[in-house]
Amino acid sequence: MATVTEVRYSIGDFAKAVGLSAPTLRYYENEGLIEPHRLANGRRYYEAADVNWVKFLLHLKGTGMSISELKQYVVWRAAGDQTIPQRLELLKQVKADFLVQFTEVQHHLQILNDKINWYEEKEAGVTQDHEDFANYLQRFGHQE
Repeated sequence: MATVTEVRYSIGDFAKAVGLSAPTLRYYENEGLIEPHRLANGRRYYEAADVNWVKFLLHLKGTGMSISELKQYVVWRAAGDQTIPQRLELLKQVKADFLVQFTEVQHHLQILNDKINWYEEKEAGVTQDHEDFANYLQRFGHQE
């Protein structure tokens, strides 16, 4: 009967799998965010579970979580379930900060869309007057 062997990724293949460079992976390792497995000769290798872990870290980083917050999260995770309250509080704070940033980004996108609409209306001849963009925005309750 054949045994199932876990796929092992070299650092280069792992970098491709997670969308990071090898130097970034080494940085993450130095910061304690990831811990590669080692062959007898000391060479790093990674497994499928490591891909999922790094992708999760990248999601957290994408919310604006700092490296120091990621490091704290990793330490608490390694400590076990007794740190769930701390992890939960950290994630809630990151979410609150992210929502503030998200609201700001939405506002910037709205201004960008308004500017595009203004130019399209000017190009299409829908807007014939010489209204400037600031006045245009005021009609819709926005400020430039």
